[in-house]
Amino acid sequence: MSSMAAPAARTYRAYFWEEFTEEWQAQNLSRPPAWAERGLRALRDGLGREPGTVAGMRYLHRVELTDIARTSERLPRSYRAEHAALTLFGLHQHGATQPVHCPATGLGTACRTLRADLVAEAAAGRQLTLADEHRVAAGVRRRLAAAATAVDLDELVHHLRGLVPLLRRAGIGLDYTRLHRDLCDWMTPHHGRVLRAWGLQYTDPITRSTEDRPSGQGQGAQSWYWSVFDPERPEAGAELAALRSGVGEEAGTVPAMWSFYRTWMGSELRARGALTRDLSAEHSALTLFGMHQQGKKQQMHVAGISPGAACRTLLARNNSTDRVALERRLGALLTSLDSQELAHHLRTLVPLLRQADVGLDYTLVRMALRGWDDPQRPEAQSRLRSTWDRDFRREDAQP
Repeated sequence: MSSMAAPAARTYRAYFWEEFTEEWQAQNLSRPPAWAERGLRALRDGLGREPGTVAGMRYLHRVELTDIARTSERLPRSYRAEHAALTLFGLHQHGATQPVHCPATGLGTACRTLRADLVAEAAAGRQLTLADEHRVAAGVRRRLAAAATAVDLDELVHHLRGLVPLLRRAGIGLDYTRLHRDLCDWMTPHHGRVLRAWGLQYTDPITRSTEDRPSGQGQGAQSWYWSVFDPERPEAGAELAALRSGVGEEAGTVPAMWSFYRTWMGSELRARGALTRDLSAEHSALTLFGMHQQGKKQQMHVAGISPGAACRTLLARNNSTDRVALERRLGALLTSLDSQELAHHLRTLVPLLRQADVGLDYTLVRMALRGWDDPQRPEAQSRLRSTWDRDFRREDAQP
């Protein structure tokens, strides 16, 4: 018998949680209708059980199994994901006075709201310090990060079962149709989109207005992380390690880095987990800064220092540096075909700069990575090449 999962058919009938919510709201009831109560009990019976083994749940599935799927050793991913979403919905809806299926409320958005509610609850009747707020928020962040680093669907569902009762207690809903799609995409080529959506939703500064944004495409209401970094802070080492963990990873897919992004993005793009040029450029700049700043007591972000100027300073400070080899390295950087290749060459240059205590302008680096191969900015690459090459060859550069 084949071990490959067979495809399952998806009818156009609404999911159980959608039917449940629509009927409850349409009838304006104070509690779920009787047929729905029976369904919720069946869903709770399915917690921790294998998909397809709970008789009472079978009529609640909307993903239909084909004959091939029924005889397969492993049920289709979409069916297993629906089983998980159904049981989580049953747990979430239990005892709730309103439907908990809330369209457009992703997991990251729900956790962000939960974080704010817990901080407000802890502050009731007393003045919270900033450290108190961080401690309360850290609990939610750890739970979301644990879910985001799950290595398979079963582990993910286990962590979500720990989050759902907290959401229910706080009266916070969740879009179960979106959650089902996320569960279907877990550990597939779409995995990165799921992680990015959760992270961007969780860090969405929803109170920001257009007027609050600083000038500069992609920049958010806060300054870039590297421009306000303080090497003397106790947590600086751990933060830099988190940045380095993102080397070679797709932007937004490393939970440890979520809180360091400052790129402004509309809530709709955040909800979709969109991978924009601005976010990718900031991610690469953050990882480079994490490498550059490691173990340094002075700030390695130095405004106005381009890669060309940094290489010139490196030669001036270190007589043992091979000029020909450095020129070859800079030449490879300047002839990068795209932003990925540019980031790669910067990663080989940064350790040399770090060793010689030579800084770099990471706001400039982010801007270069953003526009290097942007078809909307065809002149950007040649302009940067000329400027950086001129910076390197300028004879009056000071060490």
